[in-house]
This record gives sequence, C-alpha cells and structure tokens, in this order.
Amino acid sequence: MEKYYLYVMSVHIIFVVSWMAGLFYSVRLFIYHTEAEDRPEIERNILQREYEKIERKLWHIITTPAMVLTVLAGIGMVCIRPGLLQAPWLHVKLGFVAALLVYHFICQNIMKQLKYGTCKISSFQLRLWNEVATILLVAIVFTVVLKSAVDWVYGLIGLIIFAVVIMVAVKWYKHYRKKHDC
Repeated sequence: MEKYYLYVMSVHIIFVVSWMAGLFYSVRLFIYHTEAEDRPEIERNILQREYEKIERKLWHIITTPAMVLTVLAGIGMVCIRPGLLQAPWLHVKLGFVAALLVYHFICQNIMKQLKYGTCKISSFQLRLWNEVATILLVAIVFTVVLKSAVDWVYGLIGLIIFAVVIMVAVKWYKHYRKKHDC
C-alpha cells in the first residue's frame, strides 16, 4: 500500500489546486455579481442571471467536487501512512483545512444569498473575503513544506503580517479604482 502514497499525494495536490481555483474564481464572480446591482435594470438582470449560472456551474462541477476529492485523497494519505497523525505539523495543517472547509461553506451560503437577492455583503467586503482563502492557502503550504522546521511563533507573526499586507493592498486597490474609475 505504501507504494501508492505518492500517487495519492499527487491526486491530493491536483485537487487542492482545482479547489483553490474554484474558490478564488467563485468569490471574484460574487464581486462582479454584487457590482452588477449598480447597473441599469435591464443590464443588471442579464448580468445577474449569467453570474448565477456561471457560479452554480463552477461550484457544482469544479469547486465542490475538487473539495471532496481533496479531502478523500488527504484521508487516503493518512490511511496509507497513519504515523502522520503523530506529527504536530499535521494537526496545525488540519486546523487550517478545517477553516478552509468553513470558508467553502460560507461561500456556498453567499452564492445562495446572491441567487435570492438577499446578500448584504458589499463588493469591497467580498474583496477582503477573497483574501481569506489566500491567507489559508499560504498557511497550509508553509505548514506542509516546513513541517517541524517552522517556529510556530514566527510563523504566526509572519501570517499576521502577510494578512495585513493583503488587506492594505485591497484597500489601496479600492482607492485606486475610485480614482481611476476602473
């Protein structure tokens, strides 16, 4: 069974990439969907119907299946190498993965709210929300790659600094868009 570990890990990585791509693009669509509210009625109706269709297909054909396959491959890796459960870094990674799963289902709820016209989240708030997935991805990758070599205190400080930089960049971009009317 051990000889299949690298195959399962490869599948895991492929579906992590697909899942993250789906999450990133879904929230980007949510932003456009929300910004369509400011369009004239005819244009708004056309855009929002199209965004709903694209969001639904992306979510059900790519994002959620990739999430399921990511989790199943991860479980497969642990089944092949149960000793991984003794590694402290894996517990940290699983904490970040749990946060990413919560993020996934919150996004699904946002998509439903957009569909029914009940979403109260602004496009700026969605831009910030989009960066949460980036922060979790960075945390997961560094945890997996550095394993025990990482000093958790410095890692946490670095993650906080990274999050602040991203939030400042989003705020700057909002200001830039307003100034240049993009």
